[in-house]
Amino acid sequence: MIKIPWPYYKSSTIVAEPTTNLVGEITMSDSSIRKKPSELELQVLGVLWDQGEATTRDVLKALPDGKPRAYTTVLSIMQVMEKKELLTRTSEGVAHIWQAAVSRNEVTGPLVRDLVRNVFGGRPAAVVQQLLGDRKVSSEELAEIQKLLDSHSTDSSKPSTPKT
Repeated sequence: MIKIPWPYYKSSTIVAEPTTNLVGEITMSDSSIRKKPSELELQVLGVLWDQGEATTRDVLKALPDGKPRAYTTVLSIMQVMEKKELLTRTSEGVAHIWQAAVSRNEVTGPLVRDLVRNVFGGRPAAVVQQLLGDRKVSSEELAEIQKLLDSHSTDSSKPSTPKT
């Protein structure tokens, strides 16, 4: 039995049984690990990361997929997310004001790493190629991407110096 810190929940751990896969590597059983946030939960988090805080109605209006949903559906999802320690809320009169309890990096980091590894063979360049090939990219976006690449190559080329 191995205890694993769960990146999506503050101070929570899960317990999982190690298993051996077909090539003899020790892995964790998928059935024993809590699921990652659902697509709708990720949309709710995205709205709250962008807005900082919002009411349930504000989140409902801002969900990026544009699907028609009942207020009570979104409220129920957000209440479940609060129990999972993904969201916090305060009350102002009868309205609930929601905030993300986890950072964007805490959630998206593991998701993106898994996507790069599992779908793109661990090759970040393949991800960038897919993103650039799927849609027209503005010159501003390309400049921002270039700036990130330049910054990353500058950071990674600096020799690390031991701290004394």
